[in-house]
Amino acid sequence: MRRKLFTFFCAMVFCFRLSAQDPGFSQFYSSPLTLNPALTGKFNGTFRAAGNYRDQWPAINKAFITSTISLDAPILGNRLSDRDTWGLGFMGMTDRTASGALTSNYLSLSTAYHKGLDEEGLHSIGVGFQGTFVSKRLDGTQLHFQDGLQLDGTWRLSPGEPINSEVVGVNFFDLNAGMLYNGSTNGYNNFYLGTSFYHLNRPQESFKGGYYTLNTRFTMHAGGYFRMAENAILHLSGVHSSQAGANVTVIGGAVALNANYDEDNPTNLYLGSWYRFGDALIPYIGLEFNSLQIGATYDVNVSSLKTASQSRGGIEISLIYIRRRTDGRKINCPKF
Repeated sequence: MRRKLFTFFCAMVFCFRLSAQDPGFSQFYSSPLTLNPALTGKFNGTFRAAGNYRDQWPAINKAFITSTISLDAPILGNRLSDRDTWGLGFMGMTDRTASGALTSNYLSLSTAYHKGLDEEGLHSIGVGFQGTFVSKRLDGTQLHFQDGLQLDGTWRLSPGEPINSEVVGVNFFDLNAGMLYNGSTNGYNNFYLGTSFYHLNRPQESFKGGYYTLNTRFTMHAGGYFRMAENAILHLSGVHSSQAGANVTVIGGAVALNANYDEDNPTNLYLGSWYRFGDALIPYIGLEFNSLQIGATYDVNVSSLKTASQSRGGIEISLIYIRRRTDGRKINCPKF
């Protein structure tokens, strides 16, 4: 079984990650600044802090571990119309592959402006931009092959030894952009549609000789929520991403059960599931209280790789804290 897991892991590292597909989250709805720069500042509060942690294929120790932390807030609110929002945000992300053999770090600054389309502020359209400094490090001392197979297809007499002792790195600037439409029919429901483009400038990566152009990632996402009962709200969302011929589609939803029947400061229990087509079922459980929302998912692999992965996918945890407004102003905004 360990041999199967090793073969599965190596295939994923060199066929997936090294083909420059972006790291991502099953809880895409809880990582706004990696989903769409236009989501910057689009929430009902004075600031938002978010964190995400994902351990992909935990059966293989430290295969893929991705973490983010972000902070965004609306700015210049006293100089704008009550129907408009201008947001500013910062994000840091780290992605470690194969026990740190490949480490990618990202530092981002994003901004977005949302223009109200009606007097009540129920409908808006926004555009956002994000600049990212990317630093990647490839540590050859961490690359080991069980049977001594090298990258060039030759064999080595000392299995398990590092391929080489070289550490190489690359740094570059990345540009991302997005748009978002957000609407409501009565102020209590919500629906939205957004698109984003990452790597607009198509930066080039080079670890050692030659260059690889990072392909643009196109994402379309949509969702909404509406009341099912006095203390129950149904949230639905979906996302489709395309990059370098690879496509990922995820759809699903969760029901929020309000335990204290307080709309201003609710205690909500979230139960739901998402499905990533051709790959995994993603059950979700969440808890919201005192402006803090905690979410947990576990990917259950249902693809042809389930034999090697033992149907195990990725453990993911999200935290979002939104400081509530004290001026009574309510912003119609997406959730999930």
